[in-house]
Amino acid sequence: MQKLGREPDPNKAPVEEWHFPLEVQLAFNIYKLLSDRWEGMSGSYLGKDWSTVELLLNVFEVTDKRDVIYFLKAIDSLAMQQVNDKLERDRKAEESKGKAGPRVPKTR
Repeated sequence: MQKLGREPDPNKAPVEEWHFPLEVQLAFNIYKLLSDRWEGMSGSYLGKDWSTVELLLNVFEVTDKRDVIYFLKAIDSLAMQQVNDKLERDRKAEESKGKAGPRVPKTR
């Protein structure tokens, strides 16, 4: 507080998981447990493996499964966009390195 010279504003603090309703917290926890799927040859991210969702909903004793699945899909959509954006940035960076080509000194 002294370094800032003012009191911290709680309205400007980053949002944490506990700020969300229980269904959203459950969705975050279940999402973290789902395994990722990657395409082997190109390294493309395919998303989460949803085959264990029903099991995880039962393990966490989720009563409102419809809402939790809705939040899971929303989280997945945002996460997929982030991963794909990062892969695209990395691909473009590699392309720009390749276009420059290796630097070979010229000889006469």
